[in-house]
Amino acid sequence: MSGTLTVSRAGAGLWLPRLAWAALAYNVLVILWGAVVRLTGAGAGCGEHWPLCNGVVVPQSPTLHTVIEFSHRLTSGLSGLLAIALVALAFRVTHRGHPARLGALLSLGLIILEGLVGGVQVLLGLTADSTDPARGFVQGVHLANTFLLLGALLLTALWASGSPRLRLGGQGAVGGWSGLALVLLLVLGMAGAVTALGDLLFLPADGTPIDTVKRDFGATASVIENLRVIHPMLAIVVSAFLVWLGVFLRRERPGTDVTRWSAVVWGLIAAQMVLGFLNVALKAPAWLQLSHLLLACALWLATVRVVYAALISLRVTAPARARSVGA
Repeated sequence: MSGTLTVSRAGAGLWLPRLAWAALAYNVLVILWGAVVRLTGAGAGCGEHWPLCNGVVVPQSPTLHTVIEFSHRLTSGLSGLLAIALVALAFRVTHRGHPARLGALLSLGLIILEGLVGGVQVLLGLTADSTDPARGFVQGVHLANTFLLLGALLLTALWASGSPRLRLGGQGAVGGWSGLALVLLLVLGMAGAVTALGDLLFLPADGTPIDTVKRDFGATASVIENLRVIHPMLAIVVSAFLVWLGVFLRRERPGTDVTRWSAVVWGLIAAQMVLGFLNVALKAPAWLQLSHLLLACALWLATVRVVYAALISLRVTAPARARSVGA
Protein backbone atom coordinates (compact mmCIF):
# COMPACT_ATOMS: atom_id res chain seq x y z
CA MET A 1 0.00 0.00 0.00
CA SER A 2 1.28 3.46 -0.84
CA GLY A 3 2.26 5.72 2.05
CA THR A 4 0.40 8.58 0.42
CA LEU A 5 -3.33 8.91 1.00
CA THR A 6 -5.01 10.32 -2.06
CA VAL A 7 -8.38 11.99 -2.44
CA SER A 8 -10.81 10.99 -5.18
CA ARG A 9 -10.33 13.33 -8.14
CA ALA A 10 -13.78 12.71 -9.57
CA GLY A 11 -16.29 15.50 -9.40
CA ALA A 12 -16.34 17.32 -6.06
CA GLY A 13 -13.08 15.64 -5.00
CA LEU A 14 -11.21 18.20 -7.05
CA TRP A 15 -12.53 20.94 -4.78
CA LEU A 16 -11.50 19.53 -1.41
CA PRO A 17 -7.83 20.65 -1.42
CA ARG A 18 -8.80 23.95 -3.04
CA LEU A 19 -11.41 24.63 -0.37
CA ALA A 20 -9.00 23.66 2.41
CA TRP A 21 -6.24 25.99 1.20
CA ALA A 22 -8.77 28.77 0.61
CA ALA A 23 -10.16 28.34 4.14
CA LEU A 24 -6.64 28.61 5.56
CA ALA A 25 -5.88 31.82 3.65
CA TYR A 26 -9.26 33.29 4.49
CA ASN A 27 -8.87 32.64 8.20
CA VAL A 28 -5.54 34.46 8.23
CA LEU A 29 -7.38 37.49 6.84
CA VAL A 30 -10.10 37.13 9.48
CA ILE A 31 -7.42 37.08 12.19
CA LEU A 32 -5.88 40.27 10.86
CA TRP A 33 -9.30 41.94 10.70
CA GLY A 34 -9.87 40.90 14.30
CA ALA A 35 -6.65 42.71 15.19
CA VAL A 36 -7.98 45.80 13.41
CA VAL A 37 -11.06 45.62 15.66
CA ARG A 38 -8.80 45.62 18.72
CA LEU A 39 -6.48 48.35 17.46
CA THR A 40 -9.36 50.69 16.59
CA GLY A 41 -11.08 50.09 19.92
CA ALA A 42 -14.15 48.84 18.06
CA GLY A 43 -14.60 45.69 20.14
CA ALA A 44 -17.59 47.26 21.91
CA GLY A 45 -19.15 48.41 18.66
CA CYS A 46 -22.06 46.01 19.17
CA GLY A 47 -22.33 46.70 22.89
CA GLU A 48 -22.27 43.78 25.32
CA HIS A 49 -24.48 41.77 22.97
CA TRP A 50 -23.55 38.47 21.33
CA PRO A 51 -24.37 37.00 18.88
CA LEU A 52 -26.76 39.93 18.28
CA CYS A 53 -25.33 43.38 17.61
CA ASN A 54 -26.76 46.03 19.93
CA GLY A 55 -29.71 43.72 20.53
CA VAL A 56 -30.66 43.32 16.86
CA VAL A 57 -29.62 41.07 13.97
CA VAL A 58 -28.61 43.94 11.68
CA PRO A 59 -27.66 47.24 13.38
CA GLN A 60 -29.52 50.35 12.29
CA SER A 61 -27.68 53.66 11.73
CA PRO A 62 -24.40 52.11 12.91
CA THR A 63 -21.38 54.08 14.06
CA LEU A 64 -17.95 53.40 12.52
CA HIS A 65 -17.04 51.16 15.47
CA THR A 66 -20.26 49.22 15.00
CA VAL A 67 -19.51 48.74 11.30
CA ILE A 68 -16.02 47.45 12.09
CA GLU A 69 -17.18 45.05 14.82
CA PHE A 70 -20.21 43.83 12.87
CA SER A 71 -18.12 43.21 9.75
CA HIS A 72 -15.72 41.14 11.86
CA ARG A 73 -18.61 39.04 13.09
CA LEU A 74 -19.81 38.54 9.53
CA THR A 75 -16.38 37.48 8.28
CA SER A 76 -16.01 35.15 11.28
CA GLY A 77 -19.41 33.67 10.52
CA LEU A 78 -18.34 33.00 6.96
CA SER A 79 -15.28 31.13 8.22
CA GLY A 80 -17.68 28.89 10.13
CA LEU A 81 -19.68 28.21 6.97
CA LEU A 82 -16.45 27.37 5.14
CA ALA A 83 -15.55 24.92 7.89
CA ILE A 84 -18.96 23.24 7.63
CA ALA A 85 -18.53 22.98 3.86
CA LEU A 86 -15.06 21.54 4.37
CA VAL A 87 -16.40 18.82 6.68
CA ALA A 88 -19.25 17.97 4.32
CA LEU A 89 -16.97 17.77 1.30
CA ALA A 90 -14.32 15.75 3.15
CA PHE A 91 -16.90 13.16 4.21
CA ARG A 92 -18.32 13.05 0.70
CA VAL A 93 -15.15 12.49 -1.29
CA THR A 94 -12.79 10.62 1.07
CA HIS A 95 -12.96 7.11 2.42
CA ARG A 96 -13.61 6.24 6.03
CA GLY A 97 -10.59 6.86 8.25
CA HIS A 98 -9.02 9.39 5.90
CA PRO A 99 -7.09 12.02 7.93
CA ALA A 100 -8.68 14.89 5.99
CA ARG A 101 -11.94 14.06 7.75
CA LEU A 102 -10.30 14.41 11.15
CA GLY A 103 -8.60 17.65 10.12
CA ALA A 104 -11.87 19.13 8.88
CA LEU A 105 -13.70 18.18 12.08
CA LEU A 106 -10.93 19.64 14.22
CA SER A 107 -11.04 22.85 12.19
CA LEU A 108 -14.79 23.16 12.66
CA GLY A 109 -14.53 22.50 16.39
CA LEU A 110 -11.80 25.11 16.82
CA ILE A 111 -13.77 27.69 14.82
CA ILE A 112 -16.77 27.10 17.10
CA LEU A 113 -14.50 27.50 20.12
CA GLU A 114 -13.06 30.65 18.57
CA GLY A 115 -16.52 32.14 18.32
CA LEU A 116 -17.38 31.17 21.89
CA VAL A 117 -14.20 32.76 23.26
CA GLY A 118 -14.98 35.93 21.32
CA GLY A 119 -18.54 35.85 22.64
CA VAL A 120 -17.36 35.51 26.24
CA GLN A 121 -15.05 38.47 25.71
CA VAL A 122 -17.96 40.62 24.52
CA LEU A 123 -20.48 39.46 27.12
CA LEU A 124 -18.03 40.13 29.97
CA GLY A 125 -17.22 43.57 28.63
CA LEU A 126 -13.56 42.68 28.01
CA THR A 127 -13.30 44.93 24.96
CA ALA A 128 -12.54 48.50 23.91
CA ASP A 129 -10.90 50.31 26.88
CA SER A 130 -11.32 47.56 29.48
CA THR A 131 -8.15 47.07 31.57
CA ASP A 132 -9.51 44.07 33.48
CA PRO A 133 -6.66 41.51 33.93
CA ALA A 134 -9.11 38.84 32.75
CA ARG A 135 -9.00 40.49 29.34
CA GLY A 136 -5.32 39.60 28.98
CA PHE A 137 -6.05 35.96 29.86
CA VAL A 138 -8.94 35.72 27.38
CA GLN A 139 -6.84 37.45 24.72
CA GLY A 140 -4.08 34.88 25.21
CA VAL A 141 -6.50 31.95 25.01
CA HIS A 142 -8.01 33.49 21.88
CA LEU A 143 -4.60 33.66 20.20
CA ALA A 144 -3.66 30.09 21.18
CA ASN A 145 -6.94 28.78 19.78
CA THR A 146 -6.35 30.81 16.61
CA PHE A 147 -2.94 29.20 16.10
CA LEU A 148 -4.39 25.73 16.70
CA LEU A 149 -7.10 26.49 14.14
CA LEU A 150 -4.55 27.52 11.53
CA GLY A 151 -2.53 24.38 12.24
CA ALA A 152 -5.61 22.18 11.83
CA LEU A 153 -6.51 23.87 8.55
CA LEU A 154 -2.96 23.47 7.27
CA LEU A 155 -2.95 19.75 8.07
CA THR A 156 -6.37 19.37 6.47
CA ALA A 157 -5.11 21.05 3.31
CA LEU A 158 -2.03 18.82 3.23
CA TRP A 159 -4.03 15.64 3.76
CA ALA A 160 -6.64 16.70 1.23
CA SER A 161 -3.81 17.27 -1.25
CA GLY A 162 -2.58 13.69 -0.80
CA SER A 163 0.10 14.01 1.88
CA PRO A 164 0.55 11.07 4.27
CA ARG A 165 -1.02 10.85 7.70
CA LEU A 166 1.04 11.66 10.77
CA ARG A 167 2.61 8.92 12.82
CA LEU A 168 3.12 10.17 16.36
CA GLY A 169 4.41 6.99 17.95
CA GLY A 170 8.06 5.98 17.82
CA GLN A 171 9.34 9.43 16.93
CA GLY A 172 11.84 9.57 19.78
CA ALA A 173 13.70 12.81 20.40
CA VAL A 174 12.40 14.31 17.15
CA GLY A 175 8.83 14.02 18.38
CA GLY A 176 9.67 15.35 21.84
CA TRP A 177 11.63 18.41 20.71
CA SER A 178 9.14 19.16 17.94
CA GLY A 179 6.22 19.04 20.38
CA LEU A 180 8.07 21.33 22.76
CA ALA A 181 8.69 23.80 19.94
CA LEU A 182 4.99 23.98 19.12
CA VAL A 183 4.05 24.45 22.78
CA LEU A 184 6.65 27.20 23.18
CA LEU A 185 5.32 29.00 20.11
CA LEU A 186 1.81 28.84 21.52
CA VAL A 187 3.02 30.32 24.82
CA LEU A 188 4.98 32.98 22.94
CA GLY A 189 1.89 33.87 20.93
CA MET A 190 -0.21 34.13 24.08
CA ALA A 191 2.39 36.40 25.66
CA GLY A 192 2.46 38.46 22.47
CA ALA A 193 -1.31 38.93 22.64
CA VAL A 194 -0.98 40.29 26.17
CA THR A 195 1.87 42.60 25.14
CA ALA A 196 -0.09 43.91 22.16
CA LEU A 197 -3.03 44.57 24.47
CA GLY A 198 -0.75 46.40 26.88
CA ASP A 199 0.65 48.55 24.07
CA LEU A 200 -2.90 49.49 23.12
CA LEU A 201 -4.22 50.26 26.59
CA PHE A 202 -1.04 51.71 28.09
CA LEU A 203 1.01 53.58 25.52
CA PRO A 204 4.77 53.10 25.94
CA ALA A 205 6.34 55.79 28.10
CA ASP A 206 8.19 58.73 26.62
CA GLY A 207 11.91 58.11 26.43
CA THR A 208 13.60 54.73 26.15
CA PRO A 209 12.12 51.22 26.47
CA ILE A 210 13.73 51.08 29.93
CA ASP A 211 11.45 53.93 30.99
CA THR A 212 8.45 51.88 29.89
CA VAL A 213 9.66 48.84 31.86
CA LYS A 214 10.15 50.98 34.98
CA ARG A 215 6.62 52.35 34.66
CA ASP A 216 5.22 48.86 34.04
CA PHE A 217 6.48 47.82 37.46
CA GLY A 218 5.48 50.97 39.28
CA ALA A 219 3.19 50.93 42.31
CA THR A 220 0.11 51.79 40.24
CA ALA A 221 0.84 49.50 37.28
CA SER A 222 -1.73 46.87 36.30
CA VAL A 223 -1.13 43.15 35.77
CA ILE A 224 -1.30 43.65 31.99
CA GLU A 225 1.51 46.21 32.24
CA ASN A 226 3.54 43.86 34.45
CA LEU A 227 3.32 41.12 31.84
CA ARG A 228 4.24 43.28 28.86
CA VAL A 229 7.98 42.62 29.18
CA ILE A 230 7.61 38.83 29.10
CA HIS A 231 6.98 38.55 25.36
CA PRO A 232 10.22 40.14 24.07
CA MET A 233 12.29 38.15 26.57
CA LEU A 234 10.54 34.91 25.69
CA ALA A 235 10.88 35.67 21.97
CA ILE A 236 14.68 35.56 22.22
CA VAL A 237 14.65 32.18 23.99
CA VAL A 238 12.08 30.59 21.68
CA SER A 239 13.78 31.94 18.55
CA ALA A 240 17.11 30.46 19.62
CA PHE A 241 15.41 27.13 20.28
CA LEU A 242 13.72 27.13 16.85
CA VAL A 243 17.04 27.83 15.14
CA TRP A 244 18.57 24.88 16.99
CA LEU A 245 15.54 22.69 16.18
CA GLY A 246 16.01 23.37 12.47
CA VAL A 247 19.62 22.19 12.66
CA PHE A 248 18.58 19.15 14.70
CA LEU A 249 15.80 18.12 12.30
CA ARG A 250 18.05 18.54 9.28
CA ARG A 251 20.48 16.12 10.87
CA GLU A 252 17.96 13.58 12.19
CA ARG A 253 15.41 13.69 9.34
CA PRO A 254 17.25 14.94 6.25
CA GLY A 255 15.02 15.68 3.29
CA THR A 256 13.99 18.36 0.86
CA ASP A 257 10.95 19.51 2.84
CA VAL A 258 12.78 19.63 6.16
CA THR A 259 15.59 21.64 4.59
CA ARG A 260 13.24 24.02 2.78
CA TRP A 261 10.87 24.69 5.66
CA SER A 262 13.55 25.01 8.32
CA ALA A 263 15.11 27.73 6.14
CA VAL A 264 11.72 29.44 5.91
CA VAL A 265 11.42 29.30 9.72
CA TRP A 266 14.87 30.87 10.11
CA GLY A 267 14.01 33.64 7.66
CA LEU A 268 10.74 34.40 9.46
CA ILE A 269 12.52 34.49 12.81
CA ALA A 270 14.97 37.05 11.45
CA ALA A 271 12.11 39.15 10.06
CA GLN A 272 10.19 38.92 13.32
CA MET A 273 13.24 40.07 15.29
CA VAL A 274 13.55 43.12 13.06
CA LEU A 275 9.85 43.93 13.42
CA GLY A 276 10.02 43.34 17.15
CA PHE A 277 12.84 45.86 17.61
CA LEU A 278 11.03 48.35 15.37
CA ASN A 279 7.85 47.82 17.34
CA VAL A 280 9.65 48.78 20.54
CA ALA A 281 11.59 51.65 18.98
CA LEU A 282 8.54 53.17 17.25
CA LYS A 283 6.24 52.57 20.25
CA ALA A 284 3.99 49.96 18.64
CA PRO A 285 2.18 51.71 15.74
CA ALA A 286 -0.90 49.86 14.47
CA TRP A 287 0.53 48.98 11.03
CA LEU A 288 3.59 47.44 12.65
CA GLN A 289 1.50 45.40 15.07
CA LEU A 290 -0.49 44.02 12.14
CA SER A 291 2.70 43.14 10.28
CA HIS A 292 4.07 41.45 13.40
CA LEU A 293 0.88 39.40 13.76
CA LEU A 294 0.92 38.36 10.10
CA LEU A 295 4.50 37.13 10.42
CA ALA A 296 3.61 35.38 13.68
CA CYS A 297 0.92 33.42 11.82
CA ALA A 298 3.42 32.63 9.05
CA LEU A 299 6.05 31.50 11.57
CA TRP A 300 3.55 29.22 13.32
CA LEU A 301 2.45 27.66 10.02
CA ALA A 302 6.05 27.22 8.82
CA THR A 303 6.99 25.55 12.11
CA VAL A 304 4.01 23.19 11.87
CA ARG A 305 5.08 22.45 8.30
CA VAL A 306 8.69 21.60 9.16
CA VAL A 307 7.57 19.47 12.11
CA TYR A 308 5.11 17.66 9.86
CA ALA A 309 7.84 17.05 7.28
CA ALA A 310 10.13 15.66 9.98
CA LEU A 311 7.49 13.40 11.52
CA ILE A 312 6.56 11.78 8.20
CA SER A 313 10.25 11.22 7.33
CA LEU A 314 11.21 8.58 9.86
CA ARG A 315 14.65 7.22 9.05
CA VAL A 316 15.01 3.48 9.35
CA THR A 317 18.37 3.18 11.05
CA ALA A 318 18.12 -0.34 12.43
CA PRO A 319 18.59 -2.19 9.09
CA ALA A 320 21.56 0.02 8.24
CA ARG A 321 23.08 -0.77 11.63
CA ALA A 322 22.45 -4.47 11.09
CA ARG A 323 24.16 -4.41 7.69
CA SER A 324 27.13 -2.63 9.25
CA VAL A 325 27.45 -5.35 11.92
CA GLY A 326 27.05 -8.12 9.35
CA ALA A 327 29.82 -6.66 7.21
